[in-house]
Amino acid sequence: MNSIADNLEKVQERIHEACRACGRDVNDVELIAVSKKKEVPALREALDAGQTLLGENRIQEVMAKQPELPGSIRWHLIGHLQSNKVKQAIHCGFDCIHSVDSTKLMLALNAEAGEQGIVQPILLQVNISGEASKSGLSPDEVIPLLEQATRCMHLDVQGLMTIPPFTEDPEKAGPFFAALCELRDQAASETGFPLTQLSMGMSHDLEVAIREGATWVRVGTDIFGARS
Repeated sequence: MNSIADNLEKVQERIHEACRACGRDVNDVELIAVSKKKEVPALREALDAGQTLLGENRIQEVMAKQPELPGSIRWHLIGHLQSNKVKQAIHCGFDCIHSVDSTKLMLALNAEAGEQGIVQPILLQVNISGEASKSGLSPDEVIPLLEQATRCMHLDVQGLMTIPPFTEDPEKAGPFFAALCELRDQAASETGFPLTQLSMGMSHDLEVAIREGATWVRVGTDIFGARS
């Protein structure tokens, strides 16, 4: 059984090779190690191997883990965020919240960030495939929400996130990743937001996501093993 350090090295090699294959600078793609449902010792192993950027799904898990881990970790919230958890989310000090999917949530985050005197980086989650089972804005909702975000002085909208339909063939995710990139370009052009970040791609399809423009790839299983 490979160690977490070995797994991280293999994933980084995949990222480097994917960047070489499509002519991208490897420094433009960063790995988020998805540590949800993993115990603190596993996270420490990842940190010891140099992985300081971790992604979590649930506020409660992050709040339980943070006191046991160094402050050098950069936490990203990649799971669905309920409006009633906004105060806790801001208090956790996430480097980025990937899952903003409504006006209500965006305004609540802006208000709470203002109360705590910070500017909170966020991404807008887009349900690019239209699957009923997935959270996220419809593509048509992105630009109107960005127009509202111009009044949210305590938020920094950095880009877009999506989760495509799962298929055994990672190439089938390509059109969804390409559509998110195209939407990002259109939204940036029409609203003036730079939207430099695209959070897309996971263990089985990260190469396809990088080819289509991902700047953050979210990998859990291939680093920490399958979740129980």
